Amino acid sequence: MSTRFEVWAPAAGRVDVEAGGARHAMEARSSGSVSSGWWEAEVEDVSHGTDYGFVLDEADEVLPDPRSPWQPKGVHGRSRVYDHGRFAWTDQHWHGRPLAGSVLYEMHVGTFTPEGTFDAAIERLDHLVALGIDAVELLPVASFPGNHGWGYDGVHLWAPHEPYGGPDGLKRFVDAAHARGLAVVLDVVYNHLGPDGNRLGSFGPYFTSAHATPWGDAVNFDQEGSDEVRAFVVQNALMWLRDYHFDGLRLDAVHAITDHGAVHLLEEMGRAVAALSAHLGRELFLIAESDLNDPRLVTSREAGGYGLDAQWSDDFHHALHAALTGERQGYYCDFGSLETLKKAFTGAFVHDGTMSTYRGRRHGRPVNVRETPAHRFLGFLQNHDQVGNRAAGDRIGALLPSPGLLKVGAALLLLGPFTPMLFMGEEWGATTPWCYFTDHQDPELARAVSEGRRREFSRHGWSGEVPDPQAVDTFRRSVLDWAEPDRPPHADLLGWHRDLIALRRSRPELNDPRLTATTVETHEGADNGTGNGTGNGTAGEAADVAARRLTVRRGSVCVAANLGDRPVLVPLPGPGGAAPGLLLASDPAIHLDPVGLGDSGTASVVLPGASVAVLDLAGVPALRA
Repeated sequence: MSTRFEVWAPAAGRVDVEAGGARHAMEARSSGSVSSGWWEAEVEDVSHGTDYGFVLDEADEVLPDPRSPWQPKGVHGRSRVYDHGRFAWTDQHWHGRPLAGSVLYEMHVGTFTPEGTFDAAIERLDHLVALGIDAVELLPVASFPGNHGWGYDGVHLWAPHEPYGGPDGLKRFVDAAHARGLAVVLDVVYNHLGPDGNRLGSFGPYFTSAHATPWGDAVNFDQEGSDEVRAFVVQNALMWLRDYHFDGLRLDAVHAITDHGAVHLLEEMGRAVAALSAHLGRELFLIAESDLNDPRLVTSREAGGYGLDAQWSDDFHHALHAALTGERQGYYCDFGSLETLKKAFTGAFVHDGTMSTYRGRRHGRPVNVRETPAHRFLGFLQNHDQVGNRAAGDRIGALLPSPGLLKVGAALLLLGPFTPMLFMGEEWGATTPWCYFTDHQDPELARAVSEGRRREFSRHGWSGEVPDPQAVDTFRRSVLDWAEPDRPPHADLLGWHRDLIALRRSRPELNDPRLTATTVETHEGADNGTGNGTGNGTAGEAADVAARRLTVRRGSVCVAANLGDRPVLVPLPGPGGAAPGLLLASDPAIHLDPVGLGDSGTASVVLPGASVAVLDLAGVPALRA
């Protein structure tokens, strides 16, 4: 059996492939009289499982393949031939899931289970099915240095991380997810590569100093030689979708991709993925992470946009997080008021051309709320960045003044207009932190990362302990504790999330794509209509205290939330006369105010501090209280 090897090395005068214990000369591929920069060789008696590497200009060093499909010995080891046709898929009848209407679940393979492997994660997929999840989003799995890390310093973009289970392990995970009706999304990083083990620059102009980035030279998407670099990235995206059967990709920090070409890399990738989707007869989608607040990312290509399927909405997270926690430091300084949260619910972006105090300039661009579907924005209360980039990796449950606010946040997220995403463990209020951790093998790089982390938070005035990213304990303490979901109070919160997701799926108006179909009313400040908690809904001793309440209405479903610590009487939107139905209640003390029911007045609900009620304004009996 023979294997065909190909590599792009435009500056090399000679390229050899070392495989099967021998070195074989490669031939330069030309287009007419012009060299393409590609080298190729057909090598006999080499097949699946054979280690190989490339030698440039007769040097002593054997380099791994830039498109290595398998790195069994880590980022510095040789590549290994991998035959994608050997895996026995069982998902032939899987045609994907649309992103619209889905609930996503962000997962880091290494800390999702104590074993930290694809196979161990399979054993927990039934938990996600019971929760009501539609799609699992994996943090990056491209081969990175050491055994454990976030994955955003990957260097072999075509090779699944070996400690997780390598290529076959990843395929088993995707296949098992599809068997349970779960779509799988992969987080991919194209704005930079990690430095440890990165040898792409030895082969060609994969990087350029023309653009500066926080990670050094930028990936070369628009300078000399960039055509092949762009093809490298676009074909990598297609490889994950085609060969590993992923349903979608999450594109990390696309604002850090610099491309001044007439056709942006993201538009080119969107077209290629759409063509692959049509060819496979399977739903495929692209989700961008962007700091730009630019709706052109999700505007159709026909209308002059990039045509991506969705983007993360950091503004929604910031508005909800700041409203719940009271934090105002850093980028939260422009958030926190309920009016800001209202703007996020109804416009996706808070900064849509408005002044950003944190940035010291105007930021963003308005979303066309009449034309842009709400599901094109991902909403979340927690994610790997917002938890892991805190000094101690503390989850939101450790920051809230009242545990009842976890249920409030969940209801506002899961019944809101955007495509919701949960971060692993969020559904039961996991108490394990999720820290920033690395496993760099280069001693100098490891030291620089540890010292840099401490300096970063020292500049921000942090006086507490900053866990050392390189310490094994920092990684271990971030692993989920699977004994928690069965214990109080975690079991109750898990049931709450299940009920919210089930309600979202059962009511068409909760998946209405129109941003204009969501209305929000807020009250913040002195409240003369505060209930005294006695059940009559009248003003009592607690009157005139500072109140923070809001209602979010989507069709006949209304989410009424009390973010304060005192009981409040919340008027419900819409005409009176019909008794609303209480669908879900986070606190058993929640009840409808009898005053005004059955007449022309407006119905109200009595909410204890830090609680939320979900009501049907048309009158439907209770599901859970």
